This record gives sequence, structure tokens and C-alpha cells, in this order.
Amino acid sequence: MEIRPILSALLRSKTGAILVALQVAISLAILANALHIVNLRQAVSARPSGILDESSMIFVELRHLRKADHNEQMAQQKTEAAALRAVGGVTSVAFTNQMPMTNNGSTTSVAADRKQLTPSAGASYYFSPDPLVKTLGLKLIEGRDFRPDEVIEVDNDKDDDDASTPRAVIVSRTLAARVWPNQRSYVGKTLYFGTGDDAQGAPVVGVVETLQSQSAEVEERGEYSAIVPMRLSNGYGTIYAMRVEAGQVDRVMKEAEAALLKTSSDPLIVRVKKVSDTRKERYRADIALSWMLVTVSALLLLITASGIVGISSLWVTQRRKQIGVRRALGARRVDIMRYFLLENFMITSVGVGSGVLLAVGLNQLLVSKLEMARLPLDYLLTGAGVFWLLGALAVYGPAWRAASISPATATRST
Repeated sequence: MEIRPILSALLRSKTGAILVALQVAISLAILANALHIVNLRQAVSARPSGILDESSMIFVELRHLRKADHNEQMAQQKTEAAALRAVGGVTSVAFTNQMPMTNNGSTTSVAADRKQLTPSAGASYYFSPDPLVKTLGLKLIEGRDFRPDEVIEVDNDKDDDDASTPRAVIVSRTLAARVWPNQRSYVGKTLYFGTGDDAQGAPVVGVVETLQSQSAEVEERGEYSAIVPMRLSNGYGTIYAMRVEAGQVDRVMKEAEAALLKTSSDPLIVRVKKVSDTRKERYRADIALSWMLVTVSALLLLITASGIVGISSLWVTQRRKQIGVRRALGARRVDIMRYFLLENFMITSVGVGSGVLLAVGLNQLLVSKLEMARLPLDYLLTGAGVFWLLGALAVYGPAWRAASISPATATRST
């Protein structure tokens, strides 16, 4: 079939063709970037926290309404931890200052050398006097866990830098690679907390594969984490991480709360939470954004298809007499259908080409403003294929109706 007659017909009635091509271009640009964002958000929400079997992990947030002194707090923490370990179904308990993905906790700047002008990174600062690595199920890929003699007890009300200097530190692999790039081994290196002459340093004794920060940021810094062996009198609040036998979580949550309430004659506020629920809360916005973008993408496809169907149906109505003439001159049904399909393919191709350029431009804007990853070529190719197929399916109905027009239509007056 000749292209020139189709192109000539489009140039005589170019408004509809331009609108369809523009609609395809805008839809493709939005669809490609939307699905790219959905894929990124899904990957972020599914990324490992470092905690082994999150469904078997719970943690207790305990708040004392009366602030005790340092020695009393030390005794309280040990008593509370012992009470939790005595609950049936509990396999491990560790006092800690924060948990991953809770959006609540401490960070500290770290450096490879105290003489650095700026820190190497900001790290999530975990501390625990108990086997936190074991309790969370973190995977040690180098070195060892802390020894009991490395644990220090710090009075938070006293300003004593020497007493609060950690004796050892365990870092996440991502943080280690940030602080000491191009290194294969990190054990034995000194990690400094802050910079300057007063910066405290601790030797790295272990590296864990993954440990998300308390904020679980989307970028790489969401896995910048450090753990130090320390027990701190930190005022009113206390957190205990607990690993529980499979299938025992709900029962243990109730019994753990009751056990803690019995440890003190003073009023306590106890909240027991599942790590799996914490993950849902942390990534609720990401999941909601993903579903919103999927809905928008589906609506765009529907609107684009409706536009193609509408303009094609209009052209069939306007060209009924012309189609009848062609049929009277010997054109077959397949020739009429091929005409409309090829016409639509030409229009869609212009829209796809423009849409690819528009999608790349939109992605460049998102990269510069939101630090988003660049749009892979696969999304553009897939998007182009989707809209070519969508155009063919959308025009098939009107093309079939056009092919069904009787040759006798050519003899009728308008």
C-alpha cells in the first residue's frame, strides 16, 4: 500500500492526527517515568533491613514516668532484660537505643581520620551491651561480635568524654565502603566519631552485611550504620529487641508487656511492636505512591485508547462515501483495514518518537531535582511497544467497520 495517499489525507485533516500523536507522546513520557518510579519504590520497600526473619522479631518501647539515677537505671535495664528472657518462646533479647525503620533514633558523623575537614558520612548510631548482632540476626561478613569486656556503662548526665569513648565498633558494609573506599578489609581500622582533635575513635572489630538506619533513607545512606558496645542511662525511654520462636509472636507480645509491668512499682508505659508492622508503616507512603502511579498509568492508557478509537471512528464516518468508492473499484476488506491500521501506525509512530524525547527530558528534570536514577532504555522500548500495540488494538474496531462498508454506499447521495 502506498504511503503517499495516507500522508496526503492526514495533511488535509491534520488536527485530529496531531492531537492523537500529542496524546501518545505525553502519555508515553508520563507512563515510562511513572513505571520507573514504581519499580524503584517497590525495590526500596522490599530491600532487606539486615534483620533475619522480620516476622519473628518484635521490640518493646518502655517509658518510665519517674527518672531514676544512673545506678538505678543500670539495675532496671538488667532486671527488665532478664524478665523478657524468661518469657516462653523468646530466644534472644538485647537492650538497644533504636530499631531500623522506626524513624526515631540517633545519628553521628564518622570519619576515617580526625584530621579530615568534613566527615565521611552520617551514620545511624546503635548501641547495646547485649548481643544485638545475634538478636537481630545480622550477618557478620568480617571480624567478630563484641566481647563482654568491651561493654562500657555511660552516665548520660555526666559530661565525661573519656568514659563514653567506645572500645570497639561494628559497621555495616555500606558504611565501611563509604569511609574507606577501595579497601578489601576493614577490621582493625579506626572509625572516628566526628572530626577534629576531640573526635573519639574506636577500632572496627566486625562488619555486618546490611543494617538499615532508623530512618531507612531511600539513598545509600539508608544503610550507613554503626554499633558500639555500650549501656547508657538515657533518661526515661528504653528499647528491647526480642527474637521469638515462629508462631509465638502474638502470645509473647502480651506476656512480655505483663512481665515488664511486674518489674517496677512505678508507673510504666509499655508498647510492644512487630518489626513487620514497622516496615509497613515506614514504606506505606512508597506503596501508596506506587499504586497511585499505576492507577494514573492505567487511566492514561485508557484515555489514549479512547482518543484513538474516537478519532478513527470519526474518520470512518467522514470517509464512508470514499470507502464505498474504493470498495466499488475492487478494494478488498483487508485493503481497507490495512489502510486504517497503517494510518494509525504512522500517527502513533510520530507520537512515540516525540514521547521518547519527552520522557528523556522529564527524567533529566527528575534526576536533577529529586536525585532519581536515570531512566533505563528498556522502559522506553517497552513503552513504545505498548503504545504501538495499543494503537493497533484501538483502531481495529473502527477499521473493521470501515471494511464492512458496502460498495453500494458510493452510489448514495450525501
